[in-house]
Amino acid sequence: MGDVIQSVENLVRKKGMIRSRDIHAQGFPTAYLGRLVRAGRLVRHARGVYALADAEISEHHDWELACLRVPHGVLCLGTALAFHGIGTQSPREVWMAIDGKAREPRLEYPPMRFVCVSGKSLHHGVSIVDSGQAKLRVYTPAKTVADCFKYRRKIGIDIAVEALQDGWRKRRFTMKELAEAALVCRVSRVMQPYLEMLP
Repeated sequence: MGDVIQSVENLVRKKGMIRSRDIHAQGFPTAYLGRLVRAGRLVRHARGVYALADAEISEHHDWELACLRVPHGVLCLGTALAFHGIGTQSPREVWMAIDGKAREPRLEYPPMRFVCVSGKSLHHGVSIVDSGQAKLRVYTPAKTVADCFKYRRKIGIDIAVEALQDGWRKRRFTMKELAEAALVCRVSRVMQPYLEMLP
């Protein structure tokens, strides 16, 4: 039993954060997670997500949890802007794009805002970034800006314009990347007047 507990603990140490299904996939009973929590060696960050008690909390902790809890979701809009350091947004909720046909997940933590996306728009411009505790799936800066214009009624046109101007000033994307993303998101005509105002 001690060897199994040590193996589970080593697996969590290697991955940073782990889901109960990952333990099960390795052939270990998930009951050992509860024993390690009671022993003070693991902490439960969210339903089915665990980490070592002495592990440092990453600045991207909520984003990592969101990507672990919603494996096919992609960080988008305000969260993607914050990730790329574009604009002044610092959303309290994690914005995540999910397939339009998928059922919206119900999570107790972290607080989430879901956007239903379909077709090419869901898969275009997805980057996978190793964050240490988990792999983050996040849209590229160009796709994020195009999304901000597409969902301007959700987040506000002022945020979309700020993202375009700040991202361009910081050289987070090229005009070609932006044009491709705008075409996929079907916002080329909406964005055109704002593109003409760029220095």
